Amino acid sequence: MRTMIWIASSLLFVLTSCGDSEAKSKPIESKAATQTEVADTQTTTVSPKYKNGINKHNKGDKTGNIRLHGSIPSRGDSYIFLYQTEARTVTLIDSTLIEDGVYNFKKVDVSRGFYELRLNNKPNNSCTIILNPDEADVHINFSSTRISGSKVAPNSKENKAWFAYLSAEKKNKSEIKNLRKGMKDSPYKRRIEEQIKAKEMELMNKQHEMIDQFGGTYFAKFMTWKNPKYPSDQGRFFEDLDPLDNSLVHSMAISDRIQAMMVRFSKGEDARFLACIDIVKAHFEPNAVTLESALYAMLDGFYNTGKEDICLYILDNYIYDEDCGAELSDVIKQRAEGIVNLQVGKVPPNFNIESYKGGKINLYETVKKNKYTLLMFWASWCHKCEQEVPALIPLYARTNSQGFETIGISVDQARKSWTDIIESKGMQYPNVSQLQGWDSPIVKDYKITATPTYFLLNSKGEIVLKPKRVYEVDNFLKQNL
Repeated sequence: MRTMIWIASSLLFVLTSCGDSEAKSKPIESKAATQTEVADTQTTTVSPKYKNGINKHNKGDKTGNIRLHGSIPSRGDSYIFLYQTEARTVTLIDSTLIEDGVYNFKKVDVSRGFYELRLNNKPNNSCTIILNPDEADVHINFSSTRISGSKVAPNSKENKAWFAYLSAEKKNKSEIKNLRKGMKDSPYKRRIEEQIKAKEMELMNKQHEMIDQFGGTYFAKFMTWKNPKYPSDQGRFFEDLDPLDNSLVHSMAISDRIQAMMVRFSKGEDARFLACIDIVKAHFEPNAVTLESALYAMLDGFYNTGKEDICLYILDNYIYDEDCGAELSDVIKQRAEGIVNLQVGKVPPNFNIESYKGGKINLYETVKKNKYTLLMFWASWCHKCEQEVPALIPLYARTNSQGFETIGISVDQARKSWTDIIESKGMQYPNVSQLQGWDSPIVKDYKITATPTYFLLNSKGEIVLKPKRVYEVDNFLKQNL
């Protein structure tokens, strides 16, 4: 089972409208009390992990045309695709044919930030690069068709730094992981903890060293953003992130900092979550571009960890409430709509995906023919799914004739792994898969971050239940079918 970690605590609180001052007085008082309490223990000491690598050369954003080209071994007609990133979201901006092992984006309009290259548009064969109009000609050579592997950037200071840092970070994290493995049941736990801290400081020193070595680059600025200047002060936690710098959004900086703040200051308490959200919103409010990125990062993070009440708070108070929010674009509202449509009572996205038995299954057409339709996102390697399927099979056999349908949606990549489980378990209900793993469009549309995940729909296509286990579906059907 795959999970995304945001905050490991449950949230229960009542949402109220912006105009209802009487109803909102309680949470506001709670947040104020929390902020006062936190302020008493905070200091304004600059963290030793912080190093400022921002100067007149890399301050703010910049746009302009660049040429991106290089070599890559290829067979037949291969294309390379270029995406712009915004945290975990990517947007296609260009593609080009690889001819005789050479690719050439002759003129691309870019802003400072991280971009992604994909060979033949496959998400599992990609690499992240830095593009900056200060470097008008970027040359990157790949040693194999696995472009996440070895590569060089002979004339790009940005990517020479980035590739070297990625290698150092990967090695450092691997060493820390091995140390953590050795901690369990070890009589030398304290010594291992000290070794882990030493490794963490080793990576920090590498960041500081590279900030000096590659001064004035976007890379140096990104390294600066990795460590808060005032990590112990909740009110100043974002102070070193300039809200007017649009190049923030083309990195993980905002998302990572928000996550760090929630982990450090929320303590799983309702008022503290709200206080953190309000601080983030207030910091980025001067710039709609960075504000939208911050709001969506929080919305996405809370939804992916099952904190749907917090999502509704952000939606009601900061995105859809015209009286309380800043001037936001239609883009953030469209993104938010994707989360809204996955709530109980709403109609989730349609799909038309190839079935295991041949042909395609259309969700909206299927729900019209049945009283209730269960969507089960699963995977062949998911142990929890393995426990749930034996409960679902007899439920389906007993209720299918009464108007209950099930569609299994696999997040597998290998067809054989997918079909072998269907056949060995004797799944009689329809099964579909795009065989793109976690990069499947359907996985992104339904914001799936763990398996199994269920949605129970009525004949109108509305979500009536988002159960955690099959027995919840059984209980619902006994009362409603």
